[in-house]
Amino acid sequence: MADIPDDVALERAVQGDSEAFSVLYERYVVRIYNYIFYRTGNALDAEDLTERVFHRALGHINTYRSMGVPFSAWLYRIAHNLVANWHRDNSRRREVSLEDHTELSHPLEHPEQVLVQSQESERLLNAIRKLSPERQQLLILKFVEHLSNAEIAVIIGRSEGAIKSLYHRTVLALRDEIGNLERFEEKP
Repeated sequence: MADIPDDVALERAVQGDSEAFSVLYERYVVRIYNYIFYRTGNALDAEDLTERVFHRALGHINTYRSMGVPFSAWLYRIAHNLVANWHRDNSRRREVSLEDHTELSHPLEHPEQVLVQSQESERLLNAIRKLSPERQQLLILKFVEHLSNAEIAVIIGRSEGAIKSLYHRTVLALRDEIGNLERFEEKP
């Protein structure tokens, strides 16, 4: 059953087939976990919240209605809501050190090249950390999870046009912040 397409597995899961839901779980659990981990910065909380996402999805699969976007968008929306509640409940925002998850060099690169690349990566990460949680989430969904604007719109609860606008403003804000960081670093 593992080789059946998502739409067939989803149709069977909606009808109560737990084996079909298991197929969907296996296909999406790592992506949902990674998304939650980037948002919470804690493996144990990410595991717990991932479990809750799929528990909630299983409990509501019989009411699932396709809205023209992939099933994964529904799962990300559930994850988004649970993470938002988690942040609210914890009354604090934890950050993930993206350096721990980013391969910065290739073994055959020259040390100078590795240093320049490392400095550029650090500058980008510092700029990203200064963005709002919503803009950080947008970047995770777009560049880590490789989701479309339509999928991101469903997850964040905005229109596709609003996502395009938010993305454009986020890129401009990043550019400005990187420029500010570079000017700050150049001062003697």
